[in-house]
Amino acid sequence: MDPNRFPMLSYVLDRLPSLGSKPTTPPVVSDLMSIHIGDPAAAQSEIADRMPHLSDPKVIAAMRRAVADVAQARSVLTALGDRPDHETVDSAKAKLAAIDAGRADVAETEQRESAGREEQECMAILQLEELHVAYEKLLKDAEERLVKIYRSAEAGVVEEEEEEKVDGVSDQVDEEVVQILQQASSGTGPDRVDLSDRGLRFLPEEFGRISGLLQLDLSNNELQAIPDTIAGLEKLEMLNLSTNLLESLPETIGLLQNLKLLTVSGNKLTALPDSICHCRSLVELDVSFNQLTYLPTNIGYELVNLQKLSVQLNKIRTFPTSICELRSLLSLDAHFNELRGLPLAFGRLTSLQSLNLASNFTDLTELPDTFGDLTNLKELDLSNNQVHALPDTFGRLENLVKLNLDGNPLVVPPPDVAQQGVKAIKVFMSNRWLEILAEEEKKSMLQVQEQEEAGWLTRSTSWVKGYVSGVSEYLSPKAPEDPILNQQL
Repeated sequence: MDPNRFPMLSYVLDRLPSLGSKPTTPPVVSDLMSIHIGDPAAAQSEIADRMPHLSDPKVIAAMRRAVADVAQARSVLTALGDRPDHETVDSAKAKLAAIDAGRADVAETEQRESAGREEQECMAILQLEELHVAYEKLLKDAEERLVKIYRSAEAGVVEEEEEEKVDGVSDQVDEEVVQILQQASSGTGPDRVDLSDRGLRFLPEEFGRISGLLQLDLSNNELQAIPDTIAGLEKLEMLNLSTNLLESLPETIGLLQNLKLLTVSGNKLTALPDSICHCRSLVELDVSFNQLTYLPTNIGYELVNLQKLSVQLNKIRTFPTSICELRSLLSLDAHFNELRGLPLAFGRLTSLQSLNLASNFTDLTELPDTFGDLTNLKELDLSNNQVHALPDTFGRLENLVKLNLDGNPLVVPPPDVAQQGVKAIKVFMSNRWLEILAEEEKKSMLQVQEQEEAGWLTRSTSWVKGYVSGVSEYLSPKAPEDPILNQQL
């Protein structure tokens, strides 16, 4: 697990040797969901220094009880395997729906058995996804339990859980919010509302009744949820939810058909609702600084007007293949993720002008051959990755003027060429591409020549065989029959 998200839980699982089925064996920290950022040992030392009560045996005993279920769940998931990616899950759901729809048409025993096996495989994928989702929630709950236990220890009482105290002030509605709602009820609601930096902890459901609202800024607050009634803001064009405490967005956000700008950066989102793809008017989408591991499967098929996509500082491992259909996309920022590569058809993003793939570190090792089709690309940042060779088509990026390749173990182009800048790199890769084309043309010509020679040889052999056969018949003609011998005696 990530110590940045679960610092207490990471510390406890690392330091308590009695966890798990074998008390004498230290627990394995690098479970299937663990990605340590920085130095885990340094992080644990810092926690221990800041939390002296962790040395109290009573506190340790309480924490051991609090995380026992995590250890058990982890052992089960380790045996089952990694979490399937979002596109695989969606594909499994689609297959199950197709199997269910065509079940009545399957008559042959062999076909029924094949459909049954495929159904079982799809169900296994969905069940594994559900287990991982439950495990993620289990980690979050365990972290909260450990924090409560420690706070109890600081207060002089060690107990497993402490009842949450209700802060009466937190439930008070901001006066400005009340005024806005009153104006809306009287039919004079504003079309632009700025409630940023108000310390808001919740947004009243009545806010969805301001039907004439065009712009809403709720940034830099403490919102933990957005009500479903936000769908009532049918004319809304700009929504800023950045720097809050949101862990999810309502499914009803997909009903905002006129939304052009959506900013939800700096929250705690682990996923975007699939319904966000229905916001087909979106021109700019900023979901940076969250905990996303994937993007909705159909994002590229439906957000046809999207021009700017910011997904930096997340944990995205793969892009859905549909992202290649964002034909209007001008800017894509995906730095500081865990990208393992790009879809093969990435070159279809022919409108793209700015691309930032920096700092995906050990995960990003190569680019697809279609990369050279991004002919409108002007700015490219590939720094701090593990790219050994630029694609052979790289020289076709004629409009590229800004390029950063620092922190890559480049072999193609050679380091001395890379140090000379973008012009030298483009010249080198262009010449390399021409050499490859020339070599391919040469091979093609040789193949044609070989085929022609093979055809000539075949025709010549056939002619020689025919000629020899004719000569043989001429030199050894068949003797004429004697009519006398054929007479009957």
